[in-house]
Amino acid sequence: MYSLLLVIIYIAFISLGLPDSLLGSAWPVMYEQFDVPISYAGIVTMIIAGGTIVSSLMSDRLTRKLGAGLVTAISVMMTAVALFGFSISGSLIFLCLWAVPYGLGAGAVDAALNNYVALHYASRHMSWLHCFWGVGAAVSPYIMSYCLTSGLGWNNGYRSVAGIQIVLTAILFLSLPLWKRKTIAHNSSETPAAALSLSQALKIKGVIFILFTFFGYCALESTTGLWASSYLVRYRGIDAETAARFASLFFLGITFGRFLSGFIADKVGDKRLIRFGIITIMFGIVLVGLPIGSNITVLLGLVIIGLGCAPVFPSIIHSTPTNFGKENSQAIIGIQMASAYMGSTFMPPLFGLIADHISIGLYPIYLMFFAILMLLMSERLIRAITVKE
Repeated sequence: MYSLLLVIIYIAFISLGLPDSLLGSAWPVMYEQFDVPISYAGIVTMIIAGGTIVSSLMSDRLTRKLGAGLVTAISVMMTAVALFGFSISGSLIFLCLWAVPYGLGAGAVDAALNNYVALHYASRHMSWLHCFWGVGAAVSPYIMSYCLTSGLGWNNGYRSVAGIQIVLTAILFLSLPLWKRKTIAHNSSETPAAALSLSQALKIKGVIFILFTFFGYCALESTTGLWASSYLVRYRGIDAETAARFASLFFLGITFGRFLSGFIADKVGDKRLIRFGIITIMFGIVLVGLPIGSNITVLLGLVIIGLGCAPVFPSIIHSTPTNFGKENSQAIIGIQMASAYMGSTFMPPLFGLIADHISIGLYPIYLMFFAILMLLMSERLIRAITVKE
């Protein structure tokens, strides 16, 4: 039963990644059909992000009432319905309406599933599970690309992924007894009578430091991925095709790095993995920003940033019950996810303004700011936890 539930959780993490890269793949066709400016994709993503932040903050109460398994199943069902809604939308207004359940489902499942794994499984599984998220995020653009090149249209791309999500929803509902047995077998006491409020959670020693760490991480990861190609083309003079190919290696570095870190996570420990990951990120940023004629260093730097990012997110999540107590972990992970979404939603557009009005050459300096923020806050957390102990 242990192995079967773990397989189902791996499948659930694939389902988490599937919707994340669909809009970017389909939007070049969608915005022309809807007859709206290309920038309007930001409206849809902001609505989705708003939903994820709200549901992340609500995840503690929801999980205590319904259980992690049921929250996961319902959330995946919501995203499946929303994706189908996208496929039948004929205007931006309907797309925005369907973005609401899309975001609400994504945030709740992310927080609930991450907390469940942090409580019940070893650190290596957290790394490998987030690697499987990368598999889902990588597969969906290929599905959309196939539908577009085959003349099936973006609607069928969304419909295909919605169909996959519906199958995953059915599997999750059928697996609900396994989740309950796992909880009973571990004699879980992670859910006290009352859920923590936001103000109560923020008063716990060290929480504010981990929120800034998570905010900085997701701001850095999202900004790196979104603006890498533009930086390579506009500032380093690399042709667009080569830039796109090498920018994608950043994401490959994250996925491959998480696969590798799973083999050492239990031995090295979450704190060391976070520290090592941040230092690796900083080294990669230095390579990206080196003012030398050769572009080999900047391309290599992007890969190294991806490898550095790989262990940070899973290790922060997995260390939460240890740092703040199992009884508090669901609430704090929910707040962490909300902080993460704020970083990934607002910081990349901010750099866009900097690139437009000052210089895109500030890209490595902008990234280094968040890397330093992560390092300072994560080290402050370690000291705070050590003093508390």
